[in-house]
Amino acid sequence: MSWDTVIGLEVHVQLATKTKIFSGASTAFGAEPNTQACAIDLAMPGTLPVLNKQAVHYAVMFGLAIDAEIGKESAFERKNYFYPDLPKGYQTTQLEKPIVGRGNVEIQLADGSTKTIRIHHAHLEEDAGKSLHEGDFRHGVSGIDLNRAGTPLIEIVSEPDMSSAEEAVAFAKKLHSIVTSIGICDGEMSQGSMRFDVNVSVKPRGSDILGTRTETKNLNSFKFMEEAIAREVERQIDLIEDGGTVVQETRLYNGETKTARSMRSKEEANDYRYFPCPDLLPVVVSDETIEELRRAMPELPDARQTRFVEQYALSEYDAGVLGADASMASYFETAAAASNNPKLAANWTTGELAARLNNEDLSIAKSPVSAEQLAGLIVRIADNSISGKMAKEVFDGIWSGEGSADEIIEKRGLKQVSDSGALEQMVAEVLTANPAMVDDYINSDEAKRKKKLGGFMGQIMKASKGQANPQQVNQILAKKLNELL
Repeated sequence: MSWDTVIGLEVHVQLATKTKIFSGASTAFGAEPNTQACAIDLAMPGTLPVLNKQAVHYAVMFGLAIDAEIGKESAFERKNYFYPDLPKGYQTTQLEKPIVGRGNVEIQLADGSTKTIRIHHAHLEEDAGKSLHEGDFRHGVSGIDLNRAGTPLIEIVSEPDMSSAEEAVAFAKKLHSIVTSIGICDGEMSQGSMRFDVNVSVKPRGSDILGTRTETKNLNSFKFMEEAIAREVERQIDLIEDGGTVVQETRLYNGETKTARSMRSKEEANDYRYFPCPDLLPVVVSDETIEELRRAMPELPDARQTRFVEQYALSEYDAGVLGADASMASYFETAAAASNNPKLAANWTTGELAARLNNEDLSIAKSPVSAEQLAGLIVRIADNSISGKMAKEVFDGIWSGEGSADEIIEKRGLKQVSDSGALEQMVAEVLTANPAMVDDYINSDEAKRKKKLGGFMGQIMKASKGQANPQQVNQILAKKLNELL
């Protein structure tokens, strides 16, 4: 039997406010456990929450970015459930009146096609704490870190419009691009700044009746999301085809061990016993505030991609890669301006730099090679001071902290030989030292001669220790050999 996959996402985005959504406690990442949770975050007796105005503005900005309905009057509810890392015993969130209503996000797929993913809504809420586990089930210990408790979130809920892992990942990446571009989230998924809950079901091909869905929670990388979806789709199909039934449940996926497991049966909304928060008034956002935020909106990814094509004459692909990430876009523009060579800046940013960052699992913000340092390297490539092969060696040196491109070129003696007189002498010496190769070249037909040029080039580059300008050498070599015909 053929099957259709149906996917919807719930995306938790930590807002980049300096303080929490209902208290003045810091949201800075990396502090010692339980040093950034105040009495309000713990709902201690006698405390009252005060809504963070910046969190509201960030939520509205997201709504504007996806052309969504803005809830001019939204309200908070208490969602009651009991987890060890939820100190209040409830989560303050929004249900009936979210701050962001229906919107749309357009994604682009690998084949160049586009698809619109509908957003059902996005609501403000507070984050829970974090449970930490060490050791195995029998002999390990667990601890609770409440630093994250009360951090402001928007939860973005999509419609079940995605039909493959590729579409889900493209949608997640587009959301990441939007929230980082408008500056409402730092996008550091390894730190929990964006977390994805994936709802997956399967149904017979062409059927209008949706299958039973499961929810895989707290995925914090695009790779893990893709793996988790593929595994869950396969599990559900195998289960149904073997005569079993898919149970609605919450599941977990471990990206390190590549294993998935059931966590608990899926709760329904009435299990949470929502009721209006008695401590918070409705949130009213005026038309003036919305228009003020609209005017101040930073450049969105799609607009940036279009500008990169027009301003820097980049390909659609390069503009898409560079324009999708606000930090990478800024890095590229700095390197392009400092080197006065946008094309090489784009090639090196999307090529060597991106590959190295990916291998080292580093974000562009933590790159050991600054945009200015890369620009210095590009200048030396463009003025033929170094060859492409040398450039990679210089890049390695910059990455390792050995200094600027000029310092490394000087220290390692890598300056490319471009003096025509010196190169002509090198070519003449190699031809004199290899008479058999010269005779073979002369006695070959034109097609074979082109292939045999490589042998001479290898000898010349070896003699120059890789420092001869290959373009000039190729011209001089071809001229001298043609004179012998």
